Amino acid sequence: MNKNNTSTFKRLLGLFTVYRWQLIMVLLMTVLQVAFSILIPILLGRAVNMIVGPGQVQFEPLKVILFQMAIVIIGNTIIQWLAPLLYNRLVYTTTTALRQQVLEKLHHLPLAYVDRLSTGDLVSRVVTDVEQLNDGILMVFNQFFVGVLTIVVTIITMGSLDWRMMLMVVALTPLSLILARFIAGKSYRLFRKQTESRGEQTQMIEESIQQIEILRVFNAQPETNERFKQINQQYADHSQSAIFYSSITNPATRFINATIYALLTFVGATRIIKGNFTVGELTTFLNYVNQYTKPFNDISSVLAEIQGAFACAERLFEILDQPSEVETGTQQLNADSVEGHVDFQQVDFSYVPDRPLIEDLNLAVKAGQRVAIVGPTGAGKSTLINLLMRFYDVNQGHILLDGTPIMDYTRQSYRENFGMVLQETWLKSATVHENIAFGYPNATRELVVEAAKAAHADHFIQQLPQGYDTYLDNGGDALSIGQQQLLSIARLFVRVPQLLILDEATSSIDTRTEILIQSAFEQLMQGRTSFIIAHRLSTIQTADLILVMQNGQIVEQGNHQSLMKQQGLYYEMQQTRNVEEA
Repeated sequence: MNKNNTSTFKRLLGLFTVYRWQLIMVLLMTVLQVAFSILIPILLGRAVNMIVGPGQVQFEPLKVILFQMAIVIIGNTIIQWLAPLLYNRLVYTTTTALRQQVLEKLHHLPLAYVDRLSTGDLVSRVVTDVEQLNDGILMVFNQFFVGVLTIVVTIITMGSLDWRMMLMVVALTPLSLILARFIAGKSYRLFRKQTESRGEQTQMIEESIQQIEILRVFNAQPETNERFKQINQQYADHSQSAIFYSSITNPATRFINATIYALLTFVGATRIIKGNFTVGELTTFLNYVNQYTKPFNDISSVLAEIQGAFACAERLFEILDQPSEVETGTQQLNADSVEGHVDFQQVDFSYVPDRPLIEDLNLAVKAGQRVAIVGPTGAGKSTLINLLMRFYDVNQGHILLDGTPIMDYTRQSYRENFGMVLQETWLKSATVHENIAFGYPNATRELVVEAAKAAHADHFIQQLPQGYDTYLDNGGDALSIGQQQLLSIARLFVRVPQLLILDEATSSIDTRTEILIQSAFEQLMQGRTSFIIAHRLSTIQTADLILVMQNGQIVEQGNHQSLMKQQGLYYEMQQTRNVEEA
């Protein structure tokens, strides 16, 4: 077992010690199962010795031995029925807790880490890797522990019968162990590649299904199919190699063990002829040899599965080992005390350390101002919002709310004072009511209906089969994009905070509804500090302050009239829009 596997094994063992009494019961059952298995060959050997020859059978002692064998067999049967129930309960309880830990950890990790991993890979870790780990651990309890204990007890028992033949068995056994160790090491590396390929494959499948309409619009099916074919083939190659190496373990070790068995039979028969051994002793000994070598077959096959389980466990522990998002704030931000003054003071930020994006950014936003942020793609508009919401923390400088650094507030209390509508909608599998009241699950039906009416979503909701109680499957796929966005906007009206962020909130809505929504937003933003990311410049001409960003810097700022007089980047963007509309 290499260093990584040793560390992983210790951590897995630590997970099981939480359920100490269940683990003790499982180990007790294992000991009883091995004890019964060891006792049967002894009774069988004694029974054979009671049959001396034709007409010389000692029936009375034989009946007692046969009765004892029946009791042992019945007890062993009960143990073998009961033990897997305990194994399964312990393993599934532990892996369920592990999956819960991983998912909870994901919700506490910095977005910088989550953004580096694909959704498919994360899903593969939480779902598939946990399942494979579960299967591997079950095999450890079902075969590995039983096998190791059987080997130890059998060696001791064989030594008490005949130490010379026991030494012969022990001397030949390492051949099987060396072979199994070599194959297990090779299997581990291949199973690791297999799990990585599976994560990549899962991501590809998820992307293809989510974007299937776009793939068809651009006739990209052939390229997508070819790419998936390559990923699928890579996954198949790694899986085939891993399974091949794991599958040859059992036949190879069985061949070695069969050779050992034949050799010992010859030696034992020779000693019987010389009068140094009885037939019953040879019968008992050969049964022990079979019991001794069989676990090596089981363990060697289990080792391959364990390598795959360790590879999955490492990927799960990799997530658990990531540092959680550090809570720097201690103050609670009270909604009643929020005015809405926002200041950026000498802010530096970059997603990648050696690629600066925002440098020495200074900005002062007065309470109640409507601030529009425009600029070309990649200018840093969304980054500004990410910093304001503390999805990312600044590298240098400070962001202040009402004169207090936002890092002094707890993230939860700080974010509760923001209302946010993103361009990309997100609906959960739940009723329409539950989706609108997502941030405030105790919201009454009257409040939800009022919010839907303000977002001009009530009309189409009333047309749904069960109205507000209609269940939306698969994130509301049955609704149009515009309807999904209206529900997302309705969330904002359930409880309107003092600060608003609108990221192209009406991009997927028809023109007539957009005019109504913009009118509602106008009333909503009165007296509230609002940040509007806009791609359609016509929607932000009435903003109090327009920030024009380029390459992470605010290159122009002012209202619509003053920026048009400057005839800078904003003016060029407006002229381009006019040409496109013409």
